[in-house]
Amino acid sequence: MITTDITLFIQIVNMIVLMFLLNGVLYKPIRRILKERSGKLQGMQEEISKFEKNAKLRQEEVDAKMAQASGKAKAALDTARAGAQVAGDEKLAAIKAEADAVKEGKLAELKAEIGTARTSLQADLSGFATEMASKILGRSI
Repeated sequence: MITTDITLFIQIVNMIVLMFLLNGVLYKPIRRILKERSGKLQGMQEEISKFEKNAKLRQEEVDAKMAQASGKAKAALDTARAGAQVAGDEKLAAIKAEADAVKEGKLAELKAEIGTARTSLQADLSGFATEMASKILGRSI
């Protein structure tokens, strides 16, 4: 059986002293270190979220600027294409007009040659007809 003598009270006092010593030497410093570590982690988490927010905002700004630059580039390209189309159409019209003028000149020249050939052939036609008739008939007409 358990007897209650002085050793029981010494053990109780020993346990109480040990609790205070362990609390002061071991538990409080560990709790303080854990609180500091938790505070640092919380601060780092806040900084990380702030950096992520800033990165997201900057990415949105970059995307907006890229979209704006793309729009400007597309507008400039469309303007250049339209200018090139107008210049091409003007050159094509000028070349077509020049080709038509050359064609008309050649046609007029050809008609003139046909007319001179026709008049020269018409003039020789009566002599040629009598000569052929005389050859066919074998006598002169």
